[in-house]
Amino acid sequence: MAAHPISAEAAIERMGRLPNDNGFSDIIDARTEDEFALDHLPGAVNWPSLTNEERIRVGTLYKQASPFEANKVGAMLVAANIAKHIERSVMGLSKDWQPLLYCWRGGKRSGSLALVLGQIGFRVWLMEGGYKAFRAAMLQDITRLVSGLRFRIITGPTGSGKTRLLHALSACGAQVLDLEDLARHRSSVLGRIPGVPQPSQKHFDTLVWNTLRLFDPEKTVFVEAESKKVGNVAVPQALMDAMRQSPCIDLQLSDDERVKLLLEDYAFFANDQDLFAQRLDLLTELKGKAVVNAWRAQLEKAEVETVVRDLLLHHYDPTYAKSVARNFVHYANAHAARLENRHNSSMQSLAMQLQSQFGQ
Repeated sequence: MAAHPISAEAAIERMGRLPNDNGFSDIIDARTEDEFALDHLPGAVNWPSLTNEERIRVGTLYKQASPFEANKVGAMLVAANIAKHIERSVMGLSKDWQPLLYCWRGGKRSGSLALVLGQIGFRVWLMEGGYKAFRAAMLQDITRLVSGLRFRIITGPTGSGKTRLLHALSACGAQVLDLEDLARHRSSVLGRIPGVPQPSQKHFDTLVWNTLRLFDPEKTVFVEAESKKVGNVAVPQALMDAMRQSPCIDLQLSDDERVKLLLEDYAFFANDQDLFAQRLDLLTELKGKAVVNAWRAQLEKAEVETVVRDLLLHHYDPTYAKSVARNFVHYANAHAARLENRHNSSMQSLAMQLQSQFGQ
């Protein structure tokens, strides 16, 4: 049975809006492990036709010997890998299994796998243009998805509990887009999470798209106000534009509670004052050596809370106020939402109120 070509646009349309509904029995990425790690279709599994090392070997042979010699070795390696994939993952499948296959662009790697699976008797879908075509179609689809959604922006100074509120909103059934969670970063100079690498820009885009496509356009999407970049990754421009034109909720929490919240959520700084001091060095250009050295001196005396309060009131608050007022056109008319404290019960109570008022 021959493979059935399908465009990236048609594959995206077929994938639907349910988290586990990809429209195909499986999505199989035939690229190398490194290519797959950089980004891949949501829910895809990696069946490399050539491993990282094998692809380098074939590429080197192509340049140093000849395309003919490289093709012979490549065919040998691809055939061996396909045999392993079939033995490991195909033998127990029924005839109604219908996978979507793709590789980078040309289709040689996925085409070889599709040929063998088709000869077995499976109905195989082969994505035309591979991952490269998918990415182009996916980026266009972000614009379409964004245009059909209603956003409500959670604003509020650093430490006011915006992320905690998003979690509470999600727990009570609201639609939430948590860009910091997708970016694995807390969106500030001090926001990198120790030991947690950020996704590539390509994978971040795919994660955002995959979240957007699952939303019900009839319901509000709550999202935290962000700058154009969350750590090292950029928010898709169409989404950024829509967020900046959306109505806002201004989250308010007392300074004392904000300090305590940050000491809880950034406990790794309190527990590793050397790390905290290193991060403070990143603010030298903005605040000057004298200010940063004063903070470092306070850390040496274990005055972490004093440093956090000073950072909030004299660095983050003025910067945030200017940025949000400049970039979010409806901020001046934001709905004020006052939290009694930083605790979950307060977050849950406010989340239920906001979901009832704005969520539908």
